[in-house]
Amino acid sequence: MKEIRAGVAQFEARDGDKAHNLGVIARLAETARRLAADLVLFHECSISGYTFLETLTAEQMVGIAEPVPGGPSVARLREIAGDLDLVISAGLVEADGGSFYNCQAVVSRDGLLAKHRKIHEFISPHIACGGQHTVFDALDTRFGILTCYDNNLPENGRMTAMLGAEVILAPHVTGCLPSPAPGRGVVDAEIWHNRHRDPVRCRMEFDGPKGRGWIMKWLPARAWENGVYVLYANVLGIDGGTVKPGGSMILDPYGEVVAECRSLEDEVVAATLVPDNLRLASGASYIRARRPGLYSKFVEPNPHLRPDNRPEVYWQMIRGQK
Repeated sequence: MKEIRAGVAQFEARDGDKAHNLGVIARLAETARRLAADLVLFHECSISGYTFLETLTAEQMVGIAEPVPGGPSVARLREIAGDLDLVISAGLVEADGGSFYNCQAVVSRDGLLAKHRKIHEFISPHIACGGQHTVFDALDTRFGILTCYDNNLPENGRMTAMLGAEVILAPHVTGCLPSPAPGRGVVDAEIWHNRHRDPVRCRMEFDGPKGRGWIMKWLPARAWENGVYVLYANVLGIDGGTVKPGGSMILDPYGEVVAECRSLEDEVVAATLVPDNLRLASGASYIRARRPGLYSKFVEPNPHLRPDNRPEVYWQMIRGQK
């Protein structure tokens, strides 16, 4: 890895309005370039919108999905990247051979550098799960990509680091979700709409256990336990009728936050990623200390455990509140 400057963005996307969302991406990418960023990350399905996908039929999904890289959205991303000499990562719904995927694309002026199909996808029965971990090289650095729920399983972060990733791109649409956990739950849309008159109340909701408080329980661990930089981008505001807290941030290999979006508006922040931190942080030694011979249970089907049903429980709770 060489020293690079990375940016993460937050913005309020519009459901299904790719032209608008790409316009915001272009504007914020320009801001990232003014911050001297070499790369900027946007949230999961930032081009298409995300949570509203839960309501779409298969026929409607055809209308919003497109090939990657052969579709117009990636072509537009490439134009933006070329104009700014910037690496850009943004998400959309990919169409491929009759299947749909939650796809995070990475482009430069030279074209598509990588795409990641979300491994743990549950927003819609019409969107398939990806089947592999993703790493790629750019800016003399090896990057990995894990989308939203992919990051909640420590095995995915460890596998991506073991494939050589020094920086993990972690695009999300998360926070302020229905949950039985103490203090968690949704944020009333009126609190968001009233944010300019009462910003303190909105910030308290976003910073507490519904938003940042929950993220900080586990996201820093993915950076620390693997000794990698993590770039986290999250949607802000109304997304598919739900409120999301933004809070995009950059974490170093010690699990410390080195840059963070703190406004209640569209925003980009940037930080310098320093190679020495990869060498000095503990995560690399934890990977070297592994004893794979003791881990056979990790790759065995376990007849005593049921598949994780929390995503389905979450969507049942969402539907019950509509």
